[in-house]
Formats: sequence, C-alpha cells, structure tokens
Amino acid sequence: MTTGARRRMGVEERRQQLIGVALELFSRRSPDEVSIDEIASRAGISRPLVYHYFPGKLSLYEAALRRASEDLASRFVEPHEGPLGSRLRRVMSRFFDFVDEHGPGFAALMRGGPAVGSSTADALIDAVRQAAYEQVLSHMGVTGPVPARLELVVRSWISLVESTALIWLDGRRIPRAELEAQLVQDFAALAAVAAARDEELAELLRGLLGKEPGDGPFTDLATRLISLAS
Repeated sequence: MTTGARRRMGVEERRQQLIGVALELFSRRSPDEVSIDEIASRAGISRPLVYHYFPGKLSLYEAALRRASEDLASRFVEPHEGPLGSRLRRVMSRFFDFVDEHGPGFAALMRGGPAVGSSTADALIDAVRQAAYEQVLSHMGVTGPVPARLELVVRSWISLVESTALIWLDGRRIPRAELEAQLVQDFAALAAVAAARDEELAELLRGLLGKEPGDGPFTDLATRLISLAS
C-alpha cells in the first residue's frame, strides 16, 4: 500500500493555518487557557515549528486578533437599501452571530486578553469601533463634519452594543433576538434625546423616521413608549 506524501505548506499558508487553529481554539476558551503546545498539536506540527512562524504566543494571538477584528468590522457593512431600522437590525444579527460563535475570543478581543496593554491590540480594537462608527454615519447619510451630539450618540451606542454583548455572554439570560431588537431601539432612543437639544440632528432624524414602516423597530419603540405614558 502506498501512502501519498504530505504536501509541504508555504510560509504564508502555514501562518494562516496557525492563525485559523488559534482562532478556533480561542472561540471555545479564553486565550489565556490555550497553550502553544495545543495549537501545535491541532495544526499537526511541533512546538518549535510554531515558533519558527511566530516568535511567541503574543505575536500569534495578535495575528489572530487582527483576523477576528477584520471579520467583526465587516459585520457592520450593510447595503444602503430599505429603512435605517431594518438595516441596523440586520447588522445586529450579524454582530451577534460573531459573538455567539466566538464568545471567549470576542471577550478577549474587547478586553485585550493576553495582549492587554499591547499597542497592536489596542489599535485593532479601535479600528473595529471606528469602522462601526463610520458605517452607522454612512447609513444615516451623513457626510462632511459630524455634529458633536451625533458623534456622541453613535460612539455611545457602539460602546453600549459592545458592553451589552459582553454581559449577555455571561449566562445569555435574555433571548438573543430580543436583545438585538432592543439595541436597535436603544439607538433610536439615544438619537431622539440628543435631537431634542439639536435642531440639525432633529431634522436629520425626521427624514430618516419618515421612511420607517409601521411595523419597524423604531415605530414599535414609539408605540411602547406611548403605552407607558398612558
């Protein structure tokens, strides 16, 4: 019986394999709990060979963070079709797909994990937040200088989404679909409070809300708020 020789991977192909293996393991457990020996075993190579491609666990972790951050940032990309509320709802669904599939890795990404204090990790996390910020503004049709209150609303909402996801991972006590819808409505609520003090933002919101359907998340929020006051 003849056994085919195992194909030798090129340098970049092997690096990408190791990053993929690390991400798979980080999606199940905290990166602090994953050893280089385990990554090497899963990749089918020796521990010294891992160090040939990455000088240490931190460099491999940062490479995995980079891939994860790019994936997470892409979850905020959405075609400019349909009402804003529906777009944000789809964005939240994709965002929580990532959170659900990569729980420990997501927590490590947002909290820094083994790379806490690393300039690389900090830059990657900031890049995700900035990408999300720019995508939301794009969906609102905002170009040029961003009004101060609108910037505060969008950045505050992104922080809220992030912290909510981290809390949700600890027990998942609220149904995911409800939480996604609530976060979309949280955006509308934050924007409405700010618009009450800013006519420019109020005009922008009137235009966006005028395109919302009667069964959309923003209309649902208004109905719920009215029922509370009655």
